[in-house]
Amino acid sequence: MSTVITSPGPAPSSGSVPDHATVRTSGGPGSGRRRPASRIPLQRIVNVELRKMFDTRSGFWLMASIVITSLIATAAIIVFAPDDQLTFDSFAAAIGAPMTVILPMIGILAVTSEWSQRSGLTTFTLVPHRGRVLGAKFLAATLVGVASMVVALVVGVLGTLVGSAIAGIDPVWDVTAAHFALIVLGSVLGMLFGFMLGLLIRSSAGAIVIYFVLTLVLPPLLGLLAAYQKWFADLRPWVDYTDAQGPLFNGTVSSQQWAHLGVAGALWFLLPLAIGLLVVRRAEVK
Repeated sequence: MSTVITSPGPAPSSGSVPDHATVRTSGGPGSGRRRPASRIPLQRIVNVELRKMFDTRSGFWLMASIVITSLIATAAIIVFAPDDQLTFDSFAAAIGAPMTVILPMIGILAVTSEWSQRSGLTTFTLVPHRGRVLGAKFLAATLVGVASMVVALVVGVLGTLVGSAIAGIDPVWDVTAAHFALIVLGSVLGMLFGFMLGLLIRSSAGAIVIYFVLTLVLPPLLGLLAAYQKWFADLRPWVDYTDAQGPLFNGTVSSQQWAHLGVAGALWFLLPLAIGLLVVRRAEVK
């Protein structure tokens, strides 16, 4: 009996079977019957997307910069901070500052690399169900965000222990598990905000510029407007996504602040994400 793999789309690369392939058997009982080949498991696609995030030079150094900046921030706290500031909260804040910039860049490049490196033709040929690829990218970005915060936690713990030992004081653990979980959530949301911009714009440079405009330029302008316009001061928490995420890093979030985050997130994250998914799933890949 012989087996033939057929596919309505472009020929796959050597040794691979596209997600939409069918297998035709011949030379035996039931000759000529066709059966669909098994779909590529989502876990395998996620593993591929994770590997692609490390393969490029820019991706590798972005990942490496998470550890590098964490170590630099920790060393700076140990060297320059007074003894009463050698607390876990100080180390966490110092490490978290560069994370708020690095993680969104990783989220952006996880998507835009398909267009900037022209790998989208290969990716969407081998797995033509674009929704599965985008879902795998989303999961991969989330995993990287959580893993990065675990690295930050380990470095922060080591910094607290080493700094306290050098200063000859007892370690101060002033960040609860619930507080750290909120910090992780805020950092992952920031990374996924970059992921959303990558989907919506599909250009690395353009998405990065828009990210800094929305996170560094727009919030002060909204704050200035709120300072001079009473009607907007009451409205701002519902429409300023950056301001709505602030309580996550402070460690306490009230029910109203969760509502602010939900409404602002729907406006600035979920709606653009839905538009980006729709565009990417229908747009021609060149």
